Amino acid sequence: MDTFSDLPSRQPIAHAILVLSVVVVLGLSVGGLKYRGLGLGAVGVLFSGIVAGHFGWTIEPAVLHFVKEFGLILFVFTIGLQLGPGFFAALRRNGLALNSLALLTVVLGGGLTVLLAKFGINPFAALGLFSGATTNTPSLGAAQQTLGTLAVGKPDADLPALAYAVAYPVGILGIIGSLLLLKVLFRIDPEAEARRFNEERHAGIEPLTRVNLVVENANLAGVALGEIPGLRETGVVISRYRRAGEVQVVNAADDTLVQPGDILLAVGTARNLERFQRIVGRRSEVDLMKTPGLITYRRVLVTHREVLGKTVEELGLDQLYNVTVTRVTRADIEMTAVPELRLQFGDQLYLVGDETGLRKAEHAVGNSLREMNATHFVPVFTGIALGVIAGLVPLQVPGLPVPVKLGLAGGPLVLAILLARVGHFGPLVWHMPVTANLAFRELGITLFLACVGLGAGEKFFGTVFAGTGLAWLGAAAVITMVPLLLVGIFARRRLKLNYMSICGLLAGSMTDPPALAFASSISKSDAPSVAYATVYPLTMLLRILSAQLLALLLGG
Repeated sequence: MDTFSDLPSRQPIAHAILVLSVVVVLGLSVGGLKYRGLGLGAVGVLFSGIVAGHFGWTIEPAVLHFVKEFGLILFVFTIGLQLGPGFFAALRRNGLALNSLALLTVVLGGGLTVLLAKFGINPFAALGLFSGATTNTPSLGAAQQTLGTLAVGKPDADLPALAYAVAYPVGILGIIGSLLLLKVLFRIDPEAEARRFNEERHAGIEPLTRVNLVVENANLAGVALGEIPGLRETGVVISRYRRAGEVQVVNAADDTLVQPGDILLAVGTARNLERFQRIVGRRSEVDLMKTPGLITYRRVLVTHREVLGKTVEELGLDQLYNVTVTRVTRADIEMTAVPELRLQFGDQLYLVGDETGLRKAEHAVGNSLREMNATHFVPVFTGIALGVIAGLVPLQVPGLPVPVKLGLAGGPLVLAILLARVGHFGPLVWHMPVTANLAFRELGITLFLACVGLGAGEKFFGTVFAGTGLAWLGAAAVITMVPLLLVGIFARRRLKLNYMSICGLLAGSMTDPPALAFASSISKSDAPSVAYATVYPLTMLLRILSAQLLALLLGG
């Protein structure tokens, strides 16, 4: 027994690993239990951590802090990598509405904090309740820094951190409870909402189709395929070609000269194909896809670093191998392979040509499943380092005594989104296989919740069951749930927002990764992550600013 009793002092790292492992195992076991299809999931680790901390299972503060922050960085960075390719399209589509609702959530929470301070809650404790109830650690640091400039006495200066520890679990529970209440109130089926969300997300994207056209425009006689008027303007790609009077289909090269009576197989959206048809001629009853010839097609993946960033035209597969790129699929979105489209790692190309040319083209672009499924850690940790640096950069806001920062959560998230959108820089490719992304994400959130629970557990029950603690619990529940429910009801009833967007909005407006993980688990979809990442950067800034403003107002 002596071996284990003095383990914290003799082997602090071994002790920390042992405690974290037990907390995670117990928490995930409890979180895996379900009632009517609902379970806590990874959030169960928070409560096992609180219980373990209450019974004295603690680890060194420095180790605890490091593991907690590193877990959070892993979680937000992998989310950013996943969302990056489609983030800016979502921001253009719903960014203003979602960020306006997030702003409203922050303002309502700040207003309630001031009211509670006026009606009996200690003002300095109210600052901690505001940060804990909204699960935003950087705002607590900002408030404490601002209080430091006001020469606040030691007893009062300690209250925000204690109130934060009490309010944080309530904040997580309150956010999850709000999501469940909205689900019940509007009788929502999360999985059906996730399917509808994906349909709405792709609603503005016209699907690609193909059409066979007979050349009837006499003005096109002797014109090269690649120079047909309107070809580039409509974004149409010609993949197959049969000369008038012949039976064999050949690959459509840009320098092939057209004559009336020739048949072309064109690929594009229905609207653009109709425009192109007016230029060329009429639709043909002959289907070149079923006509005999020496050409076929193949789908290949872009994995060679040498071709990343090149346009389809610069790739030159038509000139080198007599192969035509007709379509490109990226992030589940299919596009015509217009000449100016730049290639990214993981793009799927639809190639048309003969077998020899296709094999050479496949080798040129890579098509390596091993590369697609490999996790390269140099770009991952380069991105994390850049994200941490970005989070530490002070942003001076006029009127505030101290600069604001994105922090260790906001910085890596923003950088991951940007890096994933860029795709690559030289030999560094910011791509992570889906399975690896999910594994790192789950590891990150699990470590983060375990450490939060262990940190709060020592004083949690003692404070909660005291008179002051009960008042703090009630106040934290009000600060958390009232803004979320008001905004959630308004977003659903008046704005008709999808439940997935509301979940991501509410989790992001509280900068709360556990709520995002919970929303994703009940919908069995990553759809809430889109809205979460859309509002997170602005919300993080607003939370820090509002905490500093409240500190000036309540601590003065």
